[in-house]
Formats: sequence, C-alpha cells, structure tokens
Amino acid sequence: MDAQGAKDTYDRGGASVPHARSGRGAPDGVREPVPGSARTGVAALSPRYQIGVVLALAVVAVTVCVHLGMVFLHVAPSNTVTKQHGEAVEEWIYPEFEQNWKLFAPNPLQQNIAVQVRAEIRTGDGGSRTTGWYDLTAQDGRAIDGNLLPSHAQQNELRRAWDFFSATHDGDNRPSGMRGALSETYLRRIVVLRLHRADAVEPGAVVDRVQVRSRTTNVRPPEWSEERISLEPVDRLLPWWPVPVDEAQGGAR
Repeated sequence: MDAQGAKDTYDRGGASVPHARSGRGAPDGVREPVPGSARTGVAALSPRYQIGVVLALAVVAVTVCVHLGMVFLHVAPSNTVTKQHGEAVEEWIYPEFEQNWKLFAPNPLQQNIAVQVRAEIRTGDGGSRTTGWYDLTAQDGRAIDGNLLPSHAQQNELRRAWDFFSATHDGDNRPSGMRGALSETYLRRIVVLRLHRADAVEPGAVVDRVQVRSRTTNVRPPEWSEERISLEPVDRLLPWWPVPVDEAQGGAR
C-alpha cells in the first residue's frame, strides 16, 4: 500500500477499512443535495400576492357562511334571533334570495299565471306611442321548452318577482307592508329590461311609463277529482308606473 492508500485507511479493530471516494469528492452511499423542484400554484407567488389570495379566500368564506346563516334564519321557525334581527335577515334575503316551498306544500300551486307588460315610449322626435301587450311569461316558456338546461332567470326571475309583488300588495294594488315599494321597483326593472330585449324600444327612444297586468287561470283538476273550480281567467291590471331616467334606456342591468 502506498502512502496515499495508507492515508485513506483507518485501522478499526485490526482491520483496515478503506474510505472509497467518488470522483466528485462525496463518500459512496451519501446522496448529494438535490435542488428543490420549481414551486407551483399559490406557493409560486410572491409573499405580497400570497397574502392577497389568503385575504380573498377569507372574504369569500365569511360571505358564504353569512349567507347560509341568513337563509337558515329565514326558513327557520320564529326564534329569539329572528325576533331581534328579523329586519336585517329580510334585507339580506329579499328579493333575490327569497325561499319558496310551495312545491312541497300539502296543496301545491294549481294556477297558471301570465305576466304581461306594455309601455309608453317617448320617441326621439318628441312624440310618444303606446306598445301592445308583451306576454313575458310566454317568452320564458318558449325559452324553457325543449331546453335541457334552462337558466335560473328563465325559470324563476319573473315568476318570483310577481309573487313578491302579490305578497306585498292588497287587492287594490296598494302596498301592505314596508317591502311594497321594493317589490314595485324590482318588478319594474325586470319588465323594462325585458322590453329592451324584445326590441320594443327603437334607437333614440326611451321608456317613459310601463303598465303590468296578470292573467290567472286555474288548472283543470283531474277527471277522478270531485273538486269544482272556475276556469275563467282572472285579470289584474296595475297602474302606470313612471320609469326613472337611469332605467329608461335599459341601464339597470
């Protein structure tokens, strides 16, 4: 054994154990440090953006929890919380998130209700004209018929708006509660938007006033039923509503 070989050996219990070295200078069996793999996802962002993502997720989580809590309080039986904070719950729920359980009621709704609208249009030359009646319910029906995935708006927007109005007004179309004005605004905005989508308003013209009416027809009972109901339609005509300037050109989108 030469001098270099002797330098690389140790005498352990009388046995000489050589320390073999790899060509890169690391002992055999010892792994060299492996560079870290490239970071992906949120981890790849800078700390400032990571903080922003965390805050955004926290806001979304809190909003979802608040919404679920408000819906639960809305549909739950009367309790201490709803008695003290019922107004706040209603302001959160109505009109967009109102819950309706008629489908599961012992006596489900057995009527067909058609909501129609006409408008008084102010033309660009200063004149005015009144449109014919537009059957908005029939428009929704045509959009849903044969559509495997109809939108929530097509199925429920107009119907729920009319239910909301009917529940907050008496037989003379006068508000019967604090939410009466809100229901009128909600229904008015929907019908004005529908008129613009139906091209009832020509370029340069604006909607000056709108009038809504409904036609309710009872569903004929099955042949085996002994129930007797009138099949004559019942009309309900609302007064003319002035349309604010910011809504007149369909701006309330």
